[in-house]
Amino acid sequence: MKAVVFCAAVAAAFAVAPSFAQELIARQGDDSVRLSDATCKSELVLSRIEPGTAEEFHAASAMFQGQRFQACWRMVGNAAYLIYEDGDQGIIPASELKPELSA
Repeated sequence: MKAVVFCAAVAAAFAVAPSFAQELIARQGDDSVRLSDATCKSELVLSRIEPGTAEEFHAASAMFQGQRFQACWRMVGNAAYLIYEDGDQGIIPASELKPELSA
C-alpha cells in the first residue's frame, strides 16, 4: 500500500476549486505525487473508475520507493482522491499540495 497521506509542508493549494495553471505536488522524502489539470487518459486506471465519473478525473503520477505509477485523481471535499494503475487508492489533503516550482 502506498503512503499517500503526506505530512510535509502546509499549503492550501486549492481551497475553492481544483483549477490551476501548473502541476501540484506532495512530497515525503523521495516519494511524491504529482497532480495535473489534464484529463486522465490512462485506460488502465479509467477501467477501475466507476462508470459515469471518468470525466471528473485528472491525470496524476506518483513515485514510490523508486517506482513510477500512473494515477487519476479528483477533488472530494478538501482532499485529492487518487486511484492508481495497480488498484491502490489514496487521499491527499489539499493542504499538503504545493505548486511545482519551475527551475
